[in-house]
Amino acid sequence: MDDYLLNILNQSNKVIDKLQLLSVFFDDEEVVYKIYLRTQVIHKLFENNLELDAGKLELFHLQFTTSILELLKRIKKNNEGNVSLVYDEIQLNEDLIDKMNDSVYTEKNFNLDKQKQTLKINTSLRNLFQILSTDSSDFPFAKNITSFSARYAKDYFYDIEPDKLNDLLGFENQEVYVNNYATIQKKLMGVLCKYDFKTEFFCGLNAGNLKIEIYKFIHTDKYFLFAPSRNLFLFCEIAKITEIDKENTLSRKAKIIQELQYKNDKLQSSVGGLKTYIPLKIKELLVQSYHKIADTHFLDNLSNADIEANVLKTMLNTNAI
Repeated sequence: MDDYLLNILNQSNKVIDKLQLLSVFFDDEEVVYKIYLRTQVIHKLFENNLELDAGKLELFHLQFTTSILELLKRIKKNNEGNVSLVYDEIQLNEDLIDKMNDSVYTEKNFNLDKQKQTLKINTSLRNLFQILSTDSSDFPFAKNITSFSARYAKDYFYDIEPDKLNDLLGFENQEVYVNNYATIQKKLMGVLCKYDFKTEFFCGLNAGNLKIEIYKFIHTDKYFLFAPSRNLFLFCEIAKITEIDKENTLSRKAKIIQELQYKNDKLQSSVGGLKTYIPLKIKELLVQSYHKIADTHFLDNLSNADIEANVLKTMLNTNAI
């Protein structure tokens, strides 16, 4: 075997090795693998039949496989860039999820603190009843009774229009007891006494800087509200508050975390397809190229294949990738 033929066969093997690697990368695209296999067959034909004109093998690679390799390498690089962007987004979402999970006030904190807040409210209302009954000037409220809303309203309270919230806080002067520290509906105080001041936190409402807490009498359908900024207690018609979603118990933070996790799952599942994606126009061209080189008379017509080769090369200079 002369050096000229040996050099052509060696160069051909290098092209085939590159094509094999790309066929593995684009493992979802059958046409790439078929082109790789067909290229091996053509190479073996020249390797096993030394009387054939080796120049045709060299011409075959120049006209077809070189351009196909360039196309596939360009697509691979572009896809890897897109995949990298997806992984960057996934990581940013993961960082945000971790940050939100590490925040001070978790679901567990909230569930514990709303029990403590309920105890504070029930104790404060019992104290208020005694103070109003004896015309005392003592302070009725438990320590830090307003800190619960300040701490949890942003994440755990339902948003409501300010006008609607103000409507809930409306009352007639003759309907309430008032002292230096609190305002409470007279009928509400009567019901509280009837049920021995046993209530539970139901939910919170938030409208800008105005916040209210809603409590429920245990084992009843009766509700009342507490406005911390006004130390105001009134009955509350819960049916009027359409913003309350009883089916969804997640906090805003938990909802965001859930949405980010769902988004990351979708992004992760898209990576495989994004990595091996070949634009339709190029895929159609690869199929045409495969059919061309799979033709048994391909080598006889190789010198007339310039048009096909030019189409492949043209693809390298377009935005179809």
